[in-house]
Amino acid sequence: MPRLSVIVPVRHVRGSLRECLSSVLSQSFADFEIIGVADGSPDGSGQLLDEIAARDPRVRAVHLAQPAGSDGRRTAGTERATGDYLLFLEGGHVLLPGALQRIADRLAAAEDPDVLLYGHVRTPFRGTPLPSRSLQLLSELGDGTVCTLADRPELLQVAAVCWNRAVRRDFHEAGQVSFAPGQYGDRTYALGTLVTARTVATLPAACVEHRGQRQLPSPAEPEDQVAPNDLVEQFSELFDALQGTPRFDSVHGPLFALACRELLEAYATVPRRRRSYARAVAAFHQDHRSKGHRSPGGFGALRLRLLTRGRWGRLRGLDAALAVRRGLLAAGPAVRGRAARRLFPLYYRFQRLLPLNRRLAVYSAYWNRGVSCNPAAIQHKAAELAPKVRGVWVLSPKAAAELPPGVDHVVPGTRRYWSVMARATYFISNVNFPNHVVKRRGQVHVMTHHGTPLKVMGVGQHAYPAAAQGLNFKDLLRRVDRWDFSLSSNPHSTESWSHAYPSAVRHLESGYPRNDILVTATEERIAAARVGLGIRPGQRAILYAPTFRDYERTFTCRLDPERIAAELGEDTVLLVRAHYFHDESGLTGHRGIVDVSDHPSTEELCLAADALITDYSSVMFDYANLDRPIVVHAPDWEIYRAVRGVCFDLLSGEPGDTPGAVTRTTEEVIRVFSDGTWDSAQNRALRAAFRARFCTFDDGRAAERVVRHVLLGERALPAVVPLEERRPAAVPRQTDAGTAPEPPAGPAAGEATAPEPAEHRG
Repeated sequence: MPRLSVIVPVRHVRGSLRECLSSVLSQSFADFEIIGVADGSPDGSGQLLDEIAARDPRVRAVHLAQPAGSDGRRTAGTERATGDYLLFLEGGHVLLPGALQRIADRLAAAEDPDVLLYGHVRTPFRGTPLPSRSLQLLSELGDGTVCTLADRPELLQVAAVCWNRAVRRDFHEAGQVSFAPGQYGDRTYALGTLVTARTVATLPAACVEHRGQRQLPSPAEPEDQVAPNDLVEQFSELFDALQGTPRFDSVHGPLFALACRELLEAYATVPRRRRSYARAVAAFHQDHRSKGHRSPGGFGALRLRLLTRGRWGRLRGLDAALAVRRGLLAAGPAVRGRAARRLFPLYYRFQRLLPLNRRLAVYSAYWNRGVSCNPAAIQHKAAELAPKVRGVWVLSPKAAAELPPGVDHVVPGTRRYWSVMARATYFISNVNFPNHVVKRRGQVHVMTHHGTPLKVMGVGQHAYPAAAQGLNFKDLLRRVDRWDFSLSSNPHSTESWSHAYPSAVRHLESGYPRNDILVTATEERIAAARVGLGIRPGQRAILYAPTFRDYERTFTCRLDPERIAAELGEDTVLLVRAHYFHDESGLTGHRGIVDVSDHPSTEELCLAADALITDYSSVMFDYANLDRPIVVHAPDWEIYRAVRGVCFDLLSGEPGDTPGAVTRTTEEVIRVFSDGTWDSAQNRALRAAFRARFCTFDDGRAAERVVRHVLLGERALPAVVPLEERRPAAVPRQTDAGTAPEPPAGPAAGEATAPEPAEHRG
């Protein structure tokens, strides 16, 4: 007999059932059975259940002859269960890793309670998981709680659903409450078992992920047809069933208060027959009101009193008065909002009839996140070479609030924004301007991009769904057609942009303006950057800057920074920078680690670092300009290459492809920086070939070329300084110490300086 029976109702879950059942079958705890109950769903859910059950004996498929409703499917599952405890899981939800083990451990520690409540997270459709209110409440109670509902009436605030609790099977079979039909059937079951349980234990951990489903139109089924009074009737039946049970009197008051709140909330959702609903609520109130019950104050309480007392005329009057009040309160902002939505497009159209301002340039970076990257470098150089061209930044309200004084800017949607976008001559951004921007004759758009491409971009993403999610290719190409110039820092980029964004754009092989500082920085500038980060003289600084994964929602650190810092000692400091799509790295404090995720300048971090660890981030191409060691940490290269798509094999080990040592584990990273591999002769040779391929035009004069060609109209531009004539700034430790240490003689015996040939890798 298994410890746990997991019951899964199966209907209209064809697209999610496999993942749901896999989340159970992959649990580390193995003493369970799954009972899937299907009743003829037209989407083929039942056939999929049979397929999975045929492959795994832990899954039992039950087919009902007739549609039974959600209550019938759950009841059929409980009748066939043989486990000590019943768990219910919806076909669109999943168990989180380790959930069953945590549940089993807590049941044992609590000495087999009647009911165990556990937490869940909610994931909106195409959203990110969010902790639920129930999880927060359980966390406040702690994991030592074993009680009755009378001891802890606040447990009524835990979501009243069947899939966030384990119910002892013999308690269920002897219980006074069963599943009810309709939308609220498991709510009354959840409340009933909680009231009658002799012992209730809590587990303050998320065990279930409640996944929101996209609402699609589908033929209505009998169980979906909910009458307005169903909730009232089910609460009445619940109270009737509980009347006279041993523990009901002690929780009658809080349970009745909960019922009243839910009935009041449901009143707002009743579109028709509100009078009938009000009468039903009044009857419930009269039959089941607890002694001493008092309604709270406010309009909601007044509505509840009228509702529960059947004062339909006054209730209808209050509804009308509250509707008028809401309208009056919202009238001002609503009127202004409607006016703005109607007038601003007209205002924008009118402004486009006025002459262009030949001395106005609009700058934007990273979807209006701030003043940075190639556009910032161009504006800085424009202030020197073309001071008559005024620059205005487009910034989000948040970015605008964090600006230093003196930066001219506009916030999207404001009147000045529409005027600037209509009359500016130059538009310079590292991403596309929005679709609503209309390009006028005479306006010049410069796409600076924000990195050399390793991953597939533009129309190439069509073959990679994870990379193309939410991307409208027709809109993308319309935005691309606005470009006049596309900047490039090397021939590889020019070729890649031509393939990714097919258009009549002119490719300006100027170099990347943001990299000018990397090529021209002085030792004093480097020393200042290190002091600003708290790097001691002579200390080795390693910058870890991974990129994001399109198929992940949050930052995942694929190294153990604390272990690296501990192993490399106090002479090394690790600078960790999460991708700008993530707010922070989430790392805890450590003496040898500095979280620089919110540092305003990636270029300053590169200047300060003796070496770079990255995975697939374009920062490696920029950092190569410094001619300092680069270590590629690629534990998931095969996944990234297959899911995101790449332009070349970064791990091939061929000159020009791979910039230096390659690691897969934290241990390898520690070894590379301990035995000299990070800057060995072999890896210096790889870095030189990589630099020759990808730093072709980055000679420190990229911003000057863009300003002279675009803003000043010059055709003869400064020639590119050959790579062998460039003198990158000194390595920071050499700057600190005053002399350069001798480089390692070469790789130690048996060390891995470069990746093994592709044919030998998995």
